[in-house]
Amino acid sequence: MSDVFADLVGQDEPVATLRQAASAAARVVAGEQVAAGAMTHAWIFTGPPGSGRSVAARSFAAALECERGGVGCGECHGCHTTLGKTHADVRFVVPEGLSIGVNEMRALVLRAASAPSGGRWQVVVIEDADRLTEQAGNALLKAIEEPPPRTVFLLCTPSTHPDDISVTIRSRCRVVALRQPPADAVAEVLVRRDHIAADVAAWAAAASQGHVGRAKRLANDTEARGRREAVLSVPRRLTGVGACFEAAGALIKAAEAEAAEQLVETDASERAALEQALGAGGTGRGAAGAMRGAAGQLKDLERRQKSRATRSKRDALDRALVDLAGFYRDVLVTNMRAPVGVVHTDVAAQSEAAAGKWSPESALRRLEAVLACRKAIDENVKPEIAVEAMMLSLWRG
Repeated sequence: MSDVFADLVGQDEPVATLRQAASAAARVVAGEQVAAGAMTHAWIFTGPPGSGRSVAARSFAAALECERGGVGCGECHGCHTTLGKTHADVRFVVPEGLSIGVNEMRALVLRAASAPSGGRWQVVVIEDADRLTEQAGNALLKAIEEPPPRTVFLLCTPSTHPDDISVTIRSRCRVVALRQPPADAVAEVLVRRDHIAADVAAWAAAASQGHVGRAKRLANDTEARGRREAVLSVPRRLTGVGACFEAAGALIKAAEAEAAEQLVETDASERAALEQALGAGGTGRGAAGAMRGAAGQLKDLERRQKSRATRSKRDALDRALVDLAGFYRDVLVTNMRAPVGVVHTDVAAQSEAAAGKWSPESALRRLEAVLACRKAIDENVKPEIAVEAMMLSLWRG
């Protein structure tokens, strides 16, 4: 028998908590009494990138809709449709752009207030809830404060810090803290689920720093591996001020190219579908008039696509910065002779050579420069400026 929590890697304690809650939720549906706090209407899933926040929320939603006593069997109609994101009572909010707006949240809360069509639970899964605007957060807060009897909100955020989720929302939710899964657990999943060779899986799991999705991409995608190799070559290319600006430009262009590659088909299909819905290709004055009046809708689509492209570019850039931070971490580990393994085993000779040239303090300053760049971009500093400043700091040491 399959299990909805099977893909939640290295999270034994959170899984046990979610199983108990899903079992209590099933007893509530059956009309039984449960202990206070055994099941609650609002949850926050936190953890570092790659820990499986959205996977945990989706798996828990499937267990809530499971038709076999909330066990999360993975085989019944409720589990199957929830995992496939087609269940009528489960709604997923995935921000396409930089934020989740108030109008979208109000519409979602209104729909979630209705009774579940399947007789179990209305579930709202908000991925990247840290991107809620202040107004959207207020709309969600009102729904969490006065929830319908069979509605559950599942929020995914990097942390419970006020920068990620408001204090008032946090105070009304139960928090499930996830950890970065160990590399051996990620490798085991790649071998078992994706049939990847054991040696490749072990390398990809270490290189991805515990991020399951990234590990799978590195194991299967030669272009992803090429982008990673280009990032890890940055330290030895920083030979002067000019080289710093050149490396910064290359890193930005690579992120833009990766983002464009991911979105080109989606953008084209969305535009084609909208134009067809608005009468493109039709004949007669009616069709022509409809297209002339569609300029506003097309402009709105372009605005949303531009926002999504900006988000995708920043995500691609952040992945590159994580790889770069891993290299400087390896230098520091080698320098300090720490009893832990390096992240980038395939360039261990390069990080060992750097450790012979730099002091531990210098390696640490370089690592902090990369982390500061990530934070600056997250705070909406223009990526070009943040990356150029970082490259200069890396060169100076």
